[in-house]
Amino acid sequence: MTAHLHLDTPAGRVEIGLAPGDDHRPLTEVLARRGHPLNTRCGGRGLCSGCEVALTAGELRHRGDGAVASVAGGGKLHACQHQLVPGQDVTVTVPARSLLKHEPAVVSEFRINVPWAQEPLGPAGARYGAAVDVGTTTVALLLCDLGTGRVLAEASSFNAQIKIGEDVITRIQHCSQGAAAVAELQRAVATETIQPLLEEACRTVGLSPAEVGVLSAAGNTTMQHLLAGVDPSPLGVHPFRPVFLEHRVFAPRDLGLAFGGPGAEVHLLPGPAAYVGADLAAGLVATGMIYDEGPALLVDVGTNGEIIAKVGDKLIGCATAAGPAFEGAGLTSGVRGVRGAIERVRLQRDPFRAEFAVIGEEPRPIGLCGSAYVDFLFEGRQAGILQTNGRFTADFIAHAGAMVEANKYGRRLRLHDRGASGPVWVTEVDVARLLQAKAAIAAGINTLLGLLGIKAPDVKTLYLAGGFGMHLSLAHAIGCGLLPDFMPAQIKVVGNTSLGGAFLALNDRSLLAEMQAGCARLEAIELNLQPGFEDAYIDELMLP
Repeated sequence: MTAHLHLDTPAGRVEIGLAPGDDHRPLTEVLARRGHPLNTRCGGRGLCSGCEVALTAGELRHRGDGAVASVAGGGKLHACQHQLVPGQDVTVTVPARSLLKHEPAVVSEFRINVPWAQEPLGPAGARYGAAVDVGTTTVALLLCDLGTGRVLAEASSFNAQIKIGEDVITRIQHCSQGAAAVAELQRAVATETIQPLLEEACRTVGLSPAEVGVLSAAGNTTMQHLLAGVDPSPLGVHPFRPVFLEHRVFAPRDLGLAFGGPGAEVHLLPGPAAYVGADLAAGLVATGMIYDEGPALLVDVGTNGEIIAKVGDKLIGCATAAGPAFEGAGLTSGVRGVRGAIERVRLQRDPFRAEFAVIGEEPRPIGLCGSAYVDFLFEGRQAGILQTNGRFTADFIAHAGAMVEANKYGRRLRLHDRGASGPVWVTEVDVARLLQAKAAIAAGINTLLGLLGIKAPDVKTLYLAGGFGMHLSLAHAIGCGLLPDFMPAQIKVVGNTSLGGAFLALNDRSLLAEMQAGCARLEAIELNLQPGFEDAYIDELMLP
């Protein structure tokens, strides 16, 4: 077994204690088990650069072909694809952007557009309750006084399931390994994420978790299954049938939670379909869209990209295969919206100049988050830096000099010279992935509107939900084609409507019935079966 494993991080050197068997595990798993998780965005498949590290002493072995990587080889390694060599001291340098220890920018703010009564869920006499948004990437919790509806405290963190897989598909695939894998994911979200958040919120106001009588939870359908400890594998294969969609009630201990007395309850809110989940049903009520004659849209450009359209009593919804590109996943210098991330970009072409706004005003940014990439698409096209297909223009390349480099994958632009982990780059491959994500959202919107016989200018209100929307330049989102043919005046940024809906159901059980009614009415659409969707998607791959 390796004698010592040292990590050189931006915060200094850390020595990792090792155990028998660690040399058979991916380096990412070894680090995650010791409280040093990396960005395993692709689920440890070696498809992204999230867990890149530099080997500075000793050797590592590739898990696939057994090839030994040494310091002499130089370059960066995917930690998920390498393991320790028994009996060797190893030192790896972990750049800031590969660490998962940045504070997540979780949106707990939401706009409630409906009146609500004080008739809480849960056992009679329960004084305190919690509402939770169980997101794929982040989890947010509110602690409430059920007598007044007042929010007492809030807490948020990354979903600990990230260490197993970044997206729902990876987690569903993980569950195919059997009941132990399902239990592992349930433990990660319940015991390792929600329970600590509940305890943190209680400490803030001097309460004990034993005084909390009820918890309501909203998440996408996969998250609801995993929190319930139910195998979501059927969601991964056609015809994508969930095991359950209805409202379910559990005792906390059945989910691995510890709060309240013998009668305490956990309520999993209902969802309408496999890939249009309880988080969207919660949003339908929180925004008031369920009562809106419309035409109206609810768009959540999160990890999954879910859309609901409404005209009169007709509700249709879909999920898009947008992927997590707008959360920075799979992009050369992509990061989530955390401290140190570039969140705003302004570009000038001749001479080339880039201006930035960085979260926390850090002098050395760790990378670019989604809102900055949307800025780059819009500003790059406006300044003549990007062609309609997303590649750099010949004129810009001719004048950019050393700012643009070429390799076998295309060209890359050095956007910032002195990032925390070296230069901050945007590549033509990055732009292609962003265009795929924006095309999936835009084509999904236009397909739903087409099924209802309307166009973007006919929409009275587009409710833009989720943390991404809170930091987005609406003009740039429209201008780059993410929200095609809309006007800023049509768009209402409504924040974390999943948490808002969970809060409403917690405090007013009649609104839970409204969610159930909305789920029953909603028709879920499979976009890939819709005539014209593929053509619409291809059209939207271009920049306006």
